[in-house]
Amino acid sequence: MSTDTPGIDPLQALRAPRDPACDVFLTGPVFLDIIFTGLDSAPVRGTESWARGMGSSPGGVANMATALARLGLHTSLAAAFGDDHYGEYCWDALEQGEGIDLSMSHTVPGWHSPVTVSMAYEGERTMVSHGHEAPAPPGTATPHPPSAPPGTAAPPIGTPVSSGAAVPAAAPAAAPAFPHCPPRARAAIASLAPGRSEPWVATAARNGALIFADVGWDETGRWDLDALPDLAHCEAFLPNAEEAMRYTRTDCPRAAAHALAERVPLAVVTLGAEGAYAVDGRTGAAAAVPAIEVEALDPTGAGDVFVAGFVTGTLADWPLADRLAFAGLTAALSVQEFGGSLSAPGWAEVAAWWQLIRTCASQDPAALERYAFLDDLLPASARAWPLRRAVPTIGFRQ
Repeated sequence: MSTDTPGIDPLQALRAPRDPACDVFLTGPVFLDIIFTGLDSAPVRGTESWARGMGSSPGGVANMATALARLGLHTSLAAAFGDDHYGEYCWDALEQGEGIDLSMSHTVPGWHSPVTVSMAYEGERTMVSHGHEAPAPPGTATPHPPSAPPGTAAPPIGTPVSSGAAVPAAAPAAAPAFPHCPPRARAAIASLAPGRSEPWVATAARNGALIFADVGWDETGRWDLDALPDLAHCEAFLPNAEEAMRYTRTDCPRAAAHALAERVPLAVVTLGAEGAYAVDGRTGAAAAVPAIEVEALDPTGAGDVFVAGFVTGTLADWPLADRLAFAGLTAALSVQEFGGSLSAPGWAEVAAWWQLIRTCASQDPAALERYAFLDDLLPASARAWPLRRAVPTIGFRQ
């Protein structure tokens, strides 16, 4: 847990002795993010650009894990870490700095950490990444590749291939994929991809976890929901507006959300500067929340923070509109800072924003009412706004 976060447990009233120790489980690649800030424009070919600031932090799936942990959720991450200094730094920052459980993670000897360099300018960012896929831990297998049809696996090496019927060559039973046995958790977060099934998702769902999933751009161009096999296990699906409309063949984000709610219990469509729209497929209820207008410095990780906020509200059993409002608020706070995991707000930032916004004479009372639910969550006093964040730089020693 970040050190500037008040001791708020959003699930305190719901916890029981037999509940899972883990609130949210997730898995994925961890990058070292190196962020250059204070660039006046994009780098120009053949020239050297100097940035006025820089920072480094764990990135990739660490963005989501950090956002969840800073909101008070007990977070477990299964990931591969390089045995280089970058990997050591990321492990320490997540485990010691944020209180994330890494008992299901592992260090890969001789494998270097993936790296992303992010350059923020003009409210946007440009990224350059390098890395190699981490080998699976000993005794495990990787899921079938995206090119394999859902529910099938590539034939074992040595299987004869011909135009006629062939008897598959005998092969030993495949070891379970990593992570083959996720911890029992209230929720798990997955990233869906066409044609790819992650066995751990079904296992987590069978063990009682609510599955929250986002999705990336479909490079195949098919945009077929049936090509997302793990969607069947999801409690909530959170695509952006463009992704939602392409998958549902609709021309309106709200229509797309209603169409998706026929496939999943909760469909949440993010609308960028226009906010978000959600439909509860069980009840038919819908909610829309406008975005909070802020000066965006760096949008890196804002989508991860939105998902973390929505997961928090869902596990705490808040009304749908409150979940959307909180998710949008946390995302808005994150884009005012540079970096991915570094920008994730904690309860201290939320409390400070709520304290500040109510002192603005020009603030619309009706808009304030949308966030009145925060009164029951936050401490009576908060530190002055704005709050400073430490920007870690690899190389310093205590």
